[in-house]
Order: sequence, then C-alpha cells, then structure tokens
Amino acid sequence: MTTSHQHKVQYDSFVWIDICHPSKASLDQIAAENQLDFFQIKDSLEPGHLPKFEKQPTYNFLILRAFTSTIHQGATTINELSNKIAFFYNDQKLITIHRKQFDFLEAINKAYQNPEEILLHLIHKMVQTYEQPQQVLDEKITEIEKTIFLKDYTRVSLKDLYFLKSQARITKKLLHLFQQVIQQIEVSEPSKTALQDIKDQLVSLILNYDEVLENANNLLHTYLSVNSQKSNDVMKLLTIFSAFFLPLTFVVGIYGMNFEHMPELKWEMGYFFTLGIMAAISLIIYLWFKRKRIL
Repeated sequence: MTTSHQHKVQYDSFVWIDICHPSKASLDQIAAENQLDFFQIKDSLEPGHLPKFEKQPTYNFLILRAFTSTIHQGATTINELSNKIAFFYNDQKLITIHRKQFDFLEAINKAYQNPEEILLHLIHKMVQTYEQPQQVLDEKITEIEKTIFLKDYTRVSLKDLYFLKSQARITKKLLHLFQQVIQQIEVSEPSKTALQDIKDQLVSLILNYDEVLENANNLLHTYLSVNSQKSNDVMKLLTIFSAFFLPLTFVVGIYGMNFEHMPELKWEMGYFFTLGIMAAISLIIYLWFKRKRIL
C-alpha cells in the first residue's frame, strides 16, 4: 500500500506544499487550513478527472495530466496513459496534490520568486512527458510500414496497430484538453513569455500526434488492403485451378461410370482420344484466360 507523504518548502515570499498519494483526512485538513472548496478537493482525489481550470476569489484551481505510461504496455484509456496533478495556488501559496511520484517534482532546487514560476515550470515538465511517447509511436509506425511493404506483412499484428491508433487518438484528445485549460490561465507580465512557450509546445505536440494518428489510420487501411489483396490472390489461384480441373473431372466422372453399354470402352484408341479431349479442353481454358488477361 502506498503511503501518503507531504513535503513543504518555504521560500522568501511564499510556501509550496506538495502532497503525494493523500488520504481523505489529510486533504480535509489542508482544505480547512487554506479555505479550499470541498468539490475541488473531491476532484483532486478522483483518479480519472480530466484537465480543468477554475478561478476562485482567493485562489486558482488547476488539474493537468502528465503522460506516465509506455507504448509497449498496451494502454488504451486516459487513466492508463496518464496521471494527474491538482494545483491550488495564489500569490502566497502553491499546493500540489498527486497520487503518482513524479521525478520532476522532486528535482526542483531553484530559488523561485513566486508560486507562478514554479507552476509554469511544472506545467512545462508535464508537457515534456508527451514528447518521448510521440517519438516512440512514430518510430513504431515507420517500423511496421517497412515490414508491410519490404518484408512480410503477416509478421505485423493487427492488435499492435489497434493499440498504436488508440494511444495516438487518446493522447491527442488529452493534449487538446490540456491546451484548452492552458488558454484559460492568466499570469503576470514577466511570466507571459514562459506561458507562451508552453502554448507553442502544445501546438507542436498536437500537430505531431495528429500526423501520427493519420499515419496510423493509413497504415491500418494499408494493412487491411494488403491482407485483402493476398486473400484475393489465393482465391484467384484456387478459381483458376477449379476452372481447369472441373471439366476434366466431369469427363473422368462420365467414363468412370460402370455401365455395361458404353461403346467408347471398346474403342482401341478410346483412352488416348479421351486424353486428347481433356488436353484440348485445358488448352482452350488457358487461351481464354490469357485473352481475358486473367493469367
């Protein structure tokens, strides 16, 4: 069972309180001490809550999600792909609440001037968590594409293609929500450049994931088309064999009947005559296929 722990950092003009895997009792205490809204505390405890921003008279409330999964785990839901951090902040205080350990939260050692600077730094680190998954998805799609066209398409798993497409689609939606929330945040003049940099990163990531998603869709359609073409080739080959052997089987079937009065059975050249007819039928079928460009 993961234990709850709280880390408090006192700066010159403000305090930062970081709470990891909080219990309801500890959050109730924090809420009472800082006059935080009950429903926002409830939102910060909900594992699957989507990004949001709310402005209160004395503080701002923010929820964002960082990418915490790997492409190889086969995750296909927002909860499996990401984890959230809830922020309560104003000019004197920053409170961060989360269930998962984040390395970038523990590696902060810079002397910040106000909570806004730490907030933007953490948001920037959360945005960066989406960069490596996008690169892995892109590399995976390129690898599958080469396998389909240059190697053996049967080595490609339809399940893998499904996971790639689902992960790209869900992550893109999550980034859109992330972007909508960031657009609502207001910062002081000195921090506007840092906020704009975050917005630019989000636009770039959304475009990259959009391209990955489009490539995944195209790759899936290509795989299905190649698979269908191979199946059609097999059916074509079987049809050609059937076209040759069905009339020959018909002739063989007739002369395989055990009737007493079959004049051809007494012909001296009957066997060779029948073989000649069968050869002629095969030749006619072959020439017809060639004329129709089936062969």
